Amino acid sequence: MVLGRRIRHIYELVQQTSCLARLILYGSFITNKLEPNDVDIFLLMEDNFDMGKIVGEAAVLFDHLAAQNYAGASVFWLRRVAALDGEQAAVEHWQMKRGGARRGIVEITGI
Repeated sequence: MVLGRRIRHIYELVQQTSCLARLILYGSFITNKLEPNDVDIFLLMEDNFDMGKIVGEAAVLFDHLAAQNYAGASVFWLRRVAALDGEQAAVEHWQMKRGGARRGIVEITGI
């Protein structure tokens, strides 16, 4: 599956930063939709993550529009310290749809 390979590639690139704390998938990819359109990802990064030190292909992932255009993924991210109500609350935020309903989320812990 093309989207599965895309997720693996994104995971590998983010792992290269040595600062990935959590990678959360949400959206149509994790539903029973036969042909999801895209990949939606939330990255929780360690506090010492420094975008200025990220080069090459991995750097694209931390620019939302560039990630969408280059990697075909909607990528949102923040550092652990920025999760004001705690990291679990930040993760659960991505489980909420605009109307207040809950959607499924999946955490990738290793590929």
